[in-house]
Amino acid sequence: MKKDEIPQDPGALGKIAKELSYVVDENGNYTTGFSTGWEIKMKALDVAWENVEKRIAEAKQKVLNGEASPLLYYMELKLMDVEIVAGYTGFWKWQVKKHLKPEVFKKLPDRKLEKYAKLFEISKEQLSQVS
Repeated sequence: MKKDEIPQDPGALGKIAKELSYVVDENGNYTTGFSTGWEIKMKALDVAWENVEKRIAEAKQKVLNGEASPLLYYMELKLMDVEIVAGYTGFWKWQVKKHLKPEVFKKLPDRKLEKYAKLFEISKEQLSQVS
């Protein structure tokens, strides 16, 4: 892309920041230029965030229906999967999967609940419910 072709559409970050792009100047040399935004990129990000919000809502409904433990909701809310949660808590992946079941989650000892609460930056009491 040429330096004078850098998109300057209203971006998601607005006036806060500009995106650095590598472009070709009038002499054919690579240089850098700044973009305030690009409509196509902004639309793609909007679609991605809509998907995230949908997954959070679905997880919340599963918890409310008794199909999953609150752990699922907080994992979706914090954009984490089983592998990430296992890595941060020290639990095995199979244990985290087991803790996603409401009947198992209800029986977890406080020390395990505290690990999850610390990871999600919430209290142990908040972990047991969804809002």
